[in-house]
Amino acid sequence: MFDGRWRTSFEQGLKPIGANIRRTGITADHLTATGVVLAGAASVAIANGALRAGLLLLILCALPDLLDGAVAKASGTAGPRGAFFDSVADRVTDALLLGGVAWHLSTTHPGRIAVLPLAVLGASMLISYERAKAEALGFDARGGLMERAERIIVLGVGLLFDSILIPLLWVMLVLTLITAVQRFAKVWAQASNTRPTTQASRWKARRAARPTERAWRRQARSARR
Repeated sequence: MFDGRWRTSFEQGLKPIGANIRRTGITADHLTATGVVLAGAASVAIANGALRAGLLLLILCALPDLLDGAVAKASGTAGPRGAFFDSVADRVTDALLLGGVAWHLSTTHPGRIAVLPLAVLGASMLISYERAKAEALGFDARGGLMERAERIIVLGVGLLFDSILIPLLWVMLVLTLITAVQRFAKVWAQASNTRPTTQASRWKARRAARPTERAWRRQARSARR
C-alpha cells in the first residue's frame, strides 16, 4: 500500500537528506550493506529472545533502506546495479528477520507454530517475485494491502508487544496472501489487454530486417576488399 501510493512523494521529501548524506562520502551501497548487517544483528537478538533489542535494531536497519535511494539520486548513481543490490538486500533482510522470529518461536512455543514466520516469508517472496516478473514484462504490479513497509511495521509492533506476536503473524500471512492475489489480478488484467506477438508478425519483422542485414554484409565485404 505504501509503495503503491506514497513512495514517490515520500522520496521527494528525502531528497535534501540524501544530498546531505552524500556530502559525507557515504554511498547508497554503503547504506544498503549497513541495513543487511543490522538486520543480521536484529535476527540474532530476536532469536535469543531479546525482542526489545531486536525492535531497536529493526528500526535501525529500516533507516538505511529508506535513505539509500535518496542518496543514490542525489549522487547521480541511481541505476540498475544499485536497484538490483537493493532488491536482493531486501530479500536477505526479510529472510534474516523472519528466520530470527521462527527460531525464537521454536524455543518458546511447542508444536509447529515456528513454521508460521516461514510461511509469511514464503508469501512475501511470492509478491516480490510477482512484481519483479511483471516489471520485466513491462507491467506494473505495485500496490496491495501488505507490502514490505507494512510488514516491517507490523513485525515491529509484534516485537514491542510480544503477547500478540503470533496473532500479528497470522494477520501478516493472510494480508500478504491477499496482496499476492491482488498483484496477480492486476498484472493479469494488464496482460489480457496486450496483444501477443504472433509467429507471423515475428516472421514479418525478420523479413523486414533482412534487407538491412544484406546491405550490412555487402558493406563489410566491400571494406575487406
